[in-house]
Amino acid sequence: MAKSGHGHTPAAWTGVIIAFIGFCVTCVFIVAANPVGFWAGIALLGIAAVVGGVMKMAGLGTPKDTPEIARMREDAAAKVRARLEAQAG
Repeated sequence: MAKSGHGHTPAAWTGVIIAFIGFCVTCVFIVAANPVGFWAGIALLGIAAVVGGVMKMAGLGTPKDTPEIARMREDAAAKVRARLEAQAG
């Protein structure tokens, strides 16, 4: 099975942690009936998205595949499909 890098990067962890804090702040201030605190929590959710995106652009996210790696992956998938078709038919 292919190794997945989805979510296992500093950018992803930082964005999720900030979003979780924003979610908690929002929930507390909903219960406290404080609209200013609620909107501060919502602002933290937006900040989480921005920080995660900026960190990803800075190279702290999942690296994109090079054309060579994408071609090799397609070739391997084609070989597996051919092997499965040969076994089935």
